[in-house]
Amino acid sequence: MMTNTSHCLLKTVSTLLISLCISACGSSDYAANSDIDLNKSFASEAGGSLINAMTGEPSGLISMIAGESASSAISSNIFNSLLKYDKNLELEGDLVERWQISADQKTIVFTLKPNLKWADNKPLTSADVLFTWQAVTDEKTASPYASDFQLVKKAEAPDPLTFKVTYAEAYAPALDSWAGLQILPKHLLQGQDLHTTAFARKPVGSHYYKLDSWAHGENLKLSRNPNSVLGQAKIEQLISRIIPDNSAQFLELMADNIDYMGLDPIKYSRIIPARPELQQKLALYKELGNSYTYMGFNLKHKPFDDKRVRLAINYAIDKQEIIDGVYLGLGINIASPYKPGTRWSNPALQPYPYDPAKARALLKEAGFADNDGDGILERDGKPFAFEIVTNQNKEREKSAVLIQRRLKEVGIDVKIRAIEWASFISRFIKTGDFDVVVLGWGLGLDPDQYNIWHSSQQAPGQFNFIGYNNPTIDKLLEQGRVELNPDKRMKIYHEFARVLLEDSPIVYLSAGYGLTAIHKRVKGIDDPAPPAGIGHNSHEWYIPQPLRRNEINQ
Repeated sequence: MMTNTSHCLLKTVSTLLISLCISACGSSDYAANSDIDLNKSFASEAGGSLINAMTGEPSGLISMIAGESASSAISSNIFNSLLKYDKNLELEGDLVERWQISADQKTIVFTLKPNLKWADNKPLTSADVLFTWQAVTDEKTASPYASDFQLVKKAEAPDPLTFKVTYAEAYAPALDSWAGLQILPKHLLQGQDLHTTAFARKPVGSHYYKLDSWAHGENLKLSRNPNSVLGQAKIEQLISRIIPDNSAQFLELMADNIDYMGLDPIKYSRIIPARPELQQKLALYKELGNSYTYMGFNLKHKPFDDKRVRLAINYAIDKQEIIDGVYLGLGINIASPYKPGTRWSNPALQPYPYDPAKARALLKEAGFADNDGDGILERDGKPFAFEIVTNQNKEREKSAVLIQRRLKEVGIDVKIRAIEWASFISRFIKTGDFDVVVLGWGLGLDPDQYNIWHSSQQAPGQFNFIGYNNPTIDKLLEQGRVELNPDKRMKIYHEFARVLLEDSPIVYLSAGYGLTAIHKRVKGIDDPAPPAGIGHNSHEWYIPQPLRRNEINQ
């Protein structure tokens, strides 16, 4: 999933939102009485509002269409999937109470929990699950996630509580895929175009929260859903304010107007530790996420179709400089599109070293030369110049500046454009109208990356927007999806990562940490964080009455 923040948190963490407060969130009992000890124990109780800030605004709340993290951050509080991961990253039922897999691994029978309801009080049944499968696999939907579900040969809903899928052949990521598909209501969406439906801005779901309002460019407000299939969350209201600038978010955090946000390394490592008043009221969390930041080439644009050029650029960029200078060391230099330390990350691979001499030699081999002595290389009479496009994310912008400087040293002229997230996606990513992007991938727990790298996934709105086409990679991805033996599967993905690194369609910049500040008024957070991250139990978080803001409700 594309990320619009350089700090990838688990979806449940990054989706907690806001409500209308007096005087832009007004005063609180805590603010009025600074003698309250934020570190003492408080009894768990329901109520209150939690406010967070989002850098990018969702393009819509049907995640199978949007395919970006801002959408998933909100929609994952509104919709359920058949399965979910527990705090130890083991699968458990979400909408289903049990599931059974056939001996040949080709058929899964899901049994839904009884008496499920949508927020509008209509019954939620297997017909909704079947409708969602049909929608995600419909060619008109053009979902970037379709490939996961197109392998289903037959889907059935024989009765309201039973959903049955049969695959043409055993599919290793099958259960993981059903943990990622948010189920939609058939009675509200049947016959509608999912790309244009008003439902994307006024959704009706089944999860802990329902959308109350969405003020474009300002905020999204959620409140507890009385019909939640999993019972009631503790916090009454979640409000997400749209604040594109990280520094502006931080000012609101210091002013007590938001409760939590993702931090950049400077604020995490230097500013908050240096200010006792901030340490007193803010708790800091650090997690190595399942994500990475990269620079991606549009392989349909020359000269990026030339492997020598891509390798030269990889050698010309000092990744450790970016990690140290931009992320203050809070990042890892990587050579694989998997979380470091997991079984899927190939330990034999090493990142491309910083080697400008090798970069110059490769560019010369590719036919580039500085013929007029201006310091910029040329080929066929054209200077080697391109534009890096990224979203308004300070770390990515700073990274692009360092990349720009290093590439100029080897004779490449680079310009940088940073624009707002929604425009970035619609104008550049979905149209393929770019030379180079600096972006991030937030990945699932299963190693399958078919929808990112397979050559078939290049239609508008799909994830292979850089236009990558490598038959060897295609074959490995196809093999990995149907291999059920974990050790054999690991070898397939190790080879996939090796070939990908050698071909260099992207430059890995770093695997980063999720750095989060949460006001100590918010209780119930697991610390230390379990494998699933601090947000795994966000429905159990609570704000004691003495620590709440004074609020009025709409």
